[in-house]
Amino acid sequence: MGTPVNIIVGSHVWAEDQELAWIDGEVSKINGKDVEIQTTNGKKVTVKLSSVYPKDMEAPAGGVDDMTKLSYLHEPGVLQNLKIRYELNEIYTYTGNILIAINPFQRLPHIYDAHMMQQYKGAPFGELSPHVFAIADVAYRAMINEGKSNSILVSGESGAGKTETTKMLMRYLAFLGGRVATEGRTVEQQVLESNPVLEAFGNAKTVRNNNSSRFGKFVEIQFDKHGRISGAAIRTYLLERSRVCQVNDPERNYHCFYLLCNAPQEEVEKYKLGNPKTFHYLNQSKCYELVGVSDAHDYLATRRAMDIVGISAKEQEAIFRVVAAILHLGNIQFTKGKDVDSSVPKDEQAKFHLKTTAELLMCEPQVLEDALCKRVMITPEEVIKRSLDPLSAAISRDGLAKTVYSRLFDWLVDKINSSIGQDPNSKSLIGVLDIYGFESFKHNSFEQFCINFTNEKLQQHFNQHVFKMEQEEYTKEQIDWSYIEFVDNQDVLDLIERKPGGIVALLDEACMFPKSTHETFSNKLYQTFKTHKRFIKPKLSRTDFTIAHYAGEVQYQSEQFLDKNKDYVVPEHQDLLCSSKCSFIAALFPQLPEETSSKSSKFSSIGSRFKLQLQSLMETLNSTQPHYVRCVKPNNQLKPAIFENINIMQQLRCGGVLEAIRISCAGFPTRRPFFEFINRFGLLAPEVLEGNVDEKVACRKILEKKGLKGFQIGKTKVFLRAGQMAELDARRAEVLNIAAKTIQGRVRTHYARKRFIAMRKATVCLQSLCRGRLACKHFDQLRRQAAAVRIQKNIRRHEARQKYKKLHLSALILQTAVRSIAARKEFRFKKQTKAAIKIQARWRCHKASSYYKRLKKGSIYAQTRWRGRIARRELRKLKMAARETGALQEAKDKLEKKVEELTWRIQLEKRLRTDLEEAKVQEATKFQSQLQEMQTKIDETNAELVKERATVKKVIEEAPPVIKETQVIVEDTAKVEALTSEMESLKALLESEKQKAEEFEGKYKEAQEQIEEKGKKLEESEKKVQLLAESVKGLEDKITNMESENQVLRQQAVSITPNKFLSGRSRSVIQRAVEAGHIPPERASTMTQDNNNVLAYWLSNASTLLLLLQRTLKASGAAGMAPQRRRSSSATLFGRMTQSFRGSPQGVNLSLVNGGSSVSGGAVESLWQVEAKYPALLFKQQLTAYVEKIYGMIRDNLKKEISPLLGLCIQAPRTSRASLVKGARSVANTAAQQALIAHWQGIVKSLGNFLNTLKENHVPPFLVRKIFTQIFSFVNVQLFNSLLLRRECCSFSNGEYVKAGLCELEQWCYKATDEYAGSAWGELKHIRQAIGFLVIHQKPKKTLDEISHDLCPVLSIQQLYRISTMYWDDKYGTHSVSSDVISNMRVLMTEDSNNAVSNSFLLDDDSSIPFSVDDLSKSMEQINIADIEPPPLIKENSGFSFLLPRAD
Repeated sequence: MGTPVNIIVGSHVWAEDQELAWIDGEVSKINGKDVEIQTTNGKKVTVKLSSVYPKDMEAPAGGVDDMTKLSYLHEPGVLQNLKIRYELNEIYTYTGNILIAINPFQRLPHIYDAHMMQQYKGAPFGELSPHVFAIADVAYRAMINEGKSNSILVSGESGAGKTETTKMLMRYLAFLGGRVATEGRTVEQQVLESNPVLEAFGNAKTVRNNNSSRFGKFVEIQFDKHGRISGAAIRTYLLERSRVCQVNDPERNYHCFYLLCNAPQEEVEKYKLGNPKTFHYLNQSKCYELVGVSDAHDYLATRRAMDIVGISAKEQEAIFRVVAAILHLGNIQFTKGKDVDSSVPKDEQAKFHLKTTAELLMCEPQVLEDALCKRVMITPEEVIKRSLDPLSAAISRDGLAKTVYSRLFDWLVDKINSSIGQDPNSKSLIGVLDIYGFESFKHNSFEQFCINFTNEKLQQHFNQHVFKMEQEEYTKEQIDWSYIEFVDNQDVLDLIERKPGGIVALLDEACMFPKSTHETFSNKLYQTFKTHKRFIKPKLSRTDFTIAHYAGEVQYQSEQFLDKNKDYVVPEHQDLLCSSKCSFIAALFPQLPEETSSKSSKFSSIGSRFKLQLQSLMETLNSTQPHYVRCVKPNNQLKPAIFENINIMQQLRCGGVLEAIRISCAGFPTRRPFFEFINRFGLLAPEVLEGNVDEKVACRKILEKKGLKGFQIGKTKVFLRAGQMAELDARRAEVLNIAAKTIQGRVRTHYARKRFIAMRKATVCLQSLCRGRLACKHFDQLRRQAAAVRIQKNIRRHEARQKYKKLHLSALILQTAVRSIAARKEFRFKKQTKAAIKIQARWRCHKASSYYKRLKKGSIYAQTRWRGRIARRELRKLKMAARETGALQEAKDKLEKKVEELTWRIQLEKRLRTDLEEAKVQEATKFQSQLQEMQTKIDETNAELVKERATVKKVIEEAPPVIKETQVIVEDTAKVEALTSEMESLKALLESEKQKAEEFEGKYKEAQEQIEEKGKKLEESEKKVQLLAESVKGLEDKITNMESENQVLRQQAVSITPNKFLSGRSRSVIQRAVEAGHIPPERASTMTQDNNNVLAYWLSNASTLLLLLQRTLKASGAAGMAPQRRRSSSATLFGRMTQSFRGSPQGVNLSLVNGGSSVSGGAVESLWQVEAKYPALLFKQQLTAYVEKIYGMIRDNLKKEISPLLGLCIQAPRTSRASLVKGARSVANTAAQQALIAHWQGIVKSLGNFLNTLKENHVPPFLVRKIFTQIFSFVNVQLFNSLLLRRECCSFSNGEYVKAGLCELEQWCYKATDEYAGSAWGELKHIRQAIGFLVIHQKPKKTLDEISHDLCPVLSIQQLYRISTMYWDDKYGTHSVSSDVISNMRVLMTEDSNNAVSNSFLLDDDSSIPFSVDDLSKSMEQINIADIEPPPLIKENSGFSFLLPRAD
């Protein structure tokens, strides 16, 4: 522990505190044997130097999972470690092989689900985080491997969670040793279901717990030679009978009374019950209900549990009738009778309850009254009946109630045991002891005395076990331990149970004397044990006595010791219940033998009987290998997240944990592996670590250099005596202080030099500024002088320029005046010349105009004459052409009608085109023909018109010229002009009609093109509809096929053992094929689960056969549909095969092997499919199960192969401290790194070999991808779960190692290509993100949003919380995420815990088959098997000549 030498000023220590038990602080002053401490809460305290303990400042932030790993194994260190882990929801902690379980007072389902049980199954003890499953697993493995029975002792005070822990232990044992249920309930299920029944009749609410077990329970789970549960037995101890009649406020009586009062109404009326407040045995306390608990619901649950454990409905009715009778019995009040010292029922209410009790017990009311109010005394002379006074009658009533309830409870236990059944051939068992913890109340009676006596016995057993474990540890490490003393409590046990003269013996002796009272009993104790160091007589009491137990002193009140110790049945009560008409009640009180059936009461002691039971229990425990679970209640408020230090320290003392620590401290309380010891104390002797030295030798040299004595060096650890760790830490602190001072000196020198350099630099800078200022002033003066000279020069230049400008301006003015006079003279001359020219032009124009007018007049006259002549000629021509106008008009009308008709037809075609495509095409054809006819007619008409014009022209030319002057009549000219204009309009109309016709023709062409496009779309739609119809047809076939297949029991195929995959007929076929040389003998060997080469061969062939069968079979509902035909190719092997099958009425479809669609040119002909009948479907189902079974075997073989390597890859090998000194790289470190790489390379090698095996056997790539995807998922689950369960794996350096290994896997995936690896690399997302979080720097700066969305989006809050709290940096000493992030995670976890979904932080391995037959069929490549050449084996065999090409 700590010694005054080790405590110096500045040391961090623990000091006692009345409120917190222990408080940490820093030593500020030492005055002799007193020390002044500055506590963390700001106070200063002065305590004795010998009462303080050193504090480990280098303890992990998340605590240690095993308190033997603590540097200082003392009370404050243990308490602080438990508190740290409890705040992180780590409720389990080891102390060696002892498990400490702190009740969280909240549901934590994620640490008890099936995933967690699977993780702890077979895991070495201490490898995973502490858990109650680990204790159960160690007990089970020890029983299987050593063939010896084991026991698990669960103890703790009321409310600490013993019952729940026991349930979890039995759940896990049932998980390990359970068997598949065939008929009814299994043994383990009945054991688990017996808990509600025992809790209903043996549990009650106490001050500290709402469901406190008021009896001890030892469950023996028996196993057969195969490790399966074969039987069980439940043994109970010391039921608290006094609670039936006496209840303290605010406690409750046993649950069954309240359950029956809240039963269904018909049950309540049947037993004449009511509100619990109306019954004397229940209304002594004001507590009738429990918060959050429904008694009505629990009543139904208890009845269901009774059904499960084999209690019949008749027996259940009798049980609750007895419970109701006890309630009514308690309401029978007595008053004085007519005779002296006699008693009778007090009033009508008491008589009613008396009558109801008699009815429920099925006995006579008067007999019941006599049994309660009278006693029969037998003397040699006569039989005397004596009446009891009201007080004695009430005592008799309570005695009857306690006796009946005790017998009922014993019957329930016996019934459960007989229902479960015991295995007489079982040679090994695991016992789970759920026993009450040490109790010390304000008022302690006989029950507390027996309970503490039990705990003393168990504590002695516990101490012996701990001492034995210490011996085994020392023997394992081969160190000397012969001088270690063992702490024993045998003196207390002798005080209680010694014969003669013990407290129990004296109590039995006092009970045998009728006149003995508790005063005489107490005086006897005082006289007998007045010199005993463990027995104390209180000063202020005459009847109390105090015993100094291992957990502290307990003062007992002896008032009711004698009454509670008596365990005899009153003869009147025995006779009453034996005569009951109810066989169940009569069976509870069997008839006593003749020699014991006299009317005198035979004495029996509860204390003696309990001592015998306890002795039997200890014999059972001594014959088994014990394991201990100490349950601790963190607070009395029964609320989560409250950790009361003083309360927990008391429980640790009562649970013997501190006693175990004292035993450890008697030997070597501090044990450190060589690696950790050198890491921590290597700086005390750095010269020892130079070079490649042995760690063991280095540790010894360090200890010898510091002059320590009494230490031991084991095979793997350093063992230090109490105080030596603190002394080494003090020496280490001195070295660190000297180093710190040296560093401070160097740093201060550096800072001083830095300040000097800065000051010198500032001085130089100041001088430079001053000199620069002076230079600036001198420069300014020079600049002023230069500016003055420049100003003078500019002024003089300005004055000269002003004079020059005035002279220049005068010259310009003079020149301007002279030039303006000359310009005016020239302007006047030019003006006169222009006026003369203009007059001349006017005159010449007049003369030309006069001449032009005369010439124009003569020209017009000549033209008029000539035009008249021409008009007369044209008139004659028009008269000739007038006859042609009518025909043109008629043609025009016809054309208009045809155009209108065509327009109407086009519009009609547009309206009907979307409805009837065929009609549109016909109309369009008709319209085109008519249009062509019209075009032809128009062309003919134009031809005739041209022809007629030519004829008229010819006639006119041939006619003799008639030259005759005709007077031009204006009227004819007007007609001619009108005809001419009309002719022009007709021509224009004709041209417009031609244009319209051309437009209609263009629109027709566009309509034709649209019709063609829509026709194409219609054809495409028809094709799609046809494809859809074919798809629907295929789906209907599949549905019909599936409906037929569902009639086959697939389990028949799945249940076939690996050696029974092939039927006898198949075996014979294969054998004949082997003998004929068609199949290699090595392939036809019996398949084993470990031969991957054979399994891959059969997987490839079976999958191909399944695809052929999938294409060949069809449902019976599609038998009448004709299949499509394909072109035949008889020149190849399978073409010949298909032709050879044409004679068959149904045929075989061999068109496809690895594809699901039709094969184009050159493919084989698709023949009739076989109609699916029941045998074919059965064979297909069996073949499907065969493929799935082989797939699962191959996958599981690879899992088994890489599983041992995964366990070695998750944790990096430890690096020696010597390798870190002076930057040297040790050979051991290099070897460790090579070993780790070898593990990962072993996995990569296994994957590569496995892939090559699958390739060689031509396993489809689809199946290969599925296998590796599931394998990588398995790797992800195993690595990730191991990371979450093992704190030593959550380190920075370990993250780097695992990251390097994952790179090896990524490289393998890259080499394997996507064809075979597929998405396997993506399955490692959980472990990749977790490792990425471990190796990332500056974690405290990361926010929760960045972590959960950017760094680790796949991980849940529970997983992130666990990694964050378990992380530790063994390389740089950095911290995990900030406390704010941890708090936010807790809030989110609390919110998520309310959801019904399981919030387990572990992953589950998916072992299902990840594909179906359709998936396999769709994934295959298309292969034209018609192009496959027959193998040489078939070519050479004459039996297959029909398959070879014919020489046609």
